[in-house]
Amino acid sequence: MIDTRLAQIDLLLMDVDGVLTTGQVIYDDAGQETKVFHVRDGLGIRMLMEAGLTVGIVTGRRSMALVHRCRNLGIQLLKDGIHDKAAALAEILAETGVPAEKTAFVGDDLPDLPILRRVGVPIAVADAHDLIKQTAIWTTQSAGGCGAIREISERILMAKGVWQPLIERLFP
Repeated sequence: MIDTRLAQIDLLLMDVDGVLTTGQVIYDDAGQETKVFHVRDGLGIRMLMEAGLTVGIVTGRRSMALVHRCRNLGIQLLKDGIHDKAAALAEILAETGVPAEKTAFVGDDLPDLPILRRVGVPIAVADAHDLIKQTAIWTTQSAGGCGAIREISERILMAKGVWQPLIERLFP
């Protein structure tokens, strides 16, 4: 059943801290925030976009590290500093024209509940809060920041039947 729903996804949205990162926030002596992103997640995101999906970020925190990562990956749909994730979702759906039922969101903690409750495919990372896991229709085996987005990307691409042709085209 999950693969049938994943095959319908046109838009993948995700939180950042605890999803694209382990959830740790690191500050250096000068007070600069640093984030650590998993390289495999980045390739998974690029493969989704190569397959024609839209990928975006909805997060409560602002970070230049995130802005740089989005630029590096080609993610143009970035909603940061968001306090009302449900309102951000409504705005994104209006902007993209993608209906909620063809949208997936990956979350890990309580602020993600409003958006998870409104998308067609709510997904939790392995180390998400229990309430997030209960709301999700699928929980990854990988923890946030440890390849969870890559796991999701591959499963979406396989469910859509584009995994093998994409591999052959990108990595001949």
